[in-house]
Amino acid sequence: MNLNVVCPHCMKVNRIPKKESYAKANCGHCKQSMLGAKPIAADGGSFSHILANSDLPVVVDFWAPWCGPCRMMAPAFEEAGKALSLKAQFVKVDTEANQQLGGMYGIRSIPTMVLFKGNKEVDRVSGAMSAQQIQSWVMRHGS
Repeated sequence: MNLNVVCPHCMKVNRIPKKESYAKANCGHCKQSMLGAKPIAADGGSFSHILANSDLPVVVDFWAPWCGPCRMMAPAFEEAGKALSLKAQFVKVDTEANQQLGGMYGIRSIPTMVLFKGNKEVDRVSGAMSAQQIQSWVMRHGS
């Protein structure tokens, strides 16, 4: 079975075999490794592209630069994203710069993480979490 995965570097869609773990996974377009990549900073267009094209669960951190708890959680979100490389796609949406996305998804407090599967919201959680808590939350919904 193959999965469609959006490259976190160039945003091209790659088809990769579904495996338990990956020793190597480079983008067919830009050739960069898709393992251990930082979360994708998304705007309206790239956000829609990721949701429409990723077969992986998409974990979105809705945050803002002025939010202290958001800034405190950022390293944990990045660490969880690296730990779950090619198990889930990690995305950050700056609600200050992308207010329409925050409004579209009813984001009332930040940080709020929303988990999407197949372009549909599956769960959400508000408040800062540790990397381990984020990983556990994502894995509860099966990656």
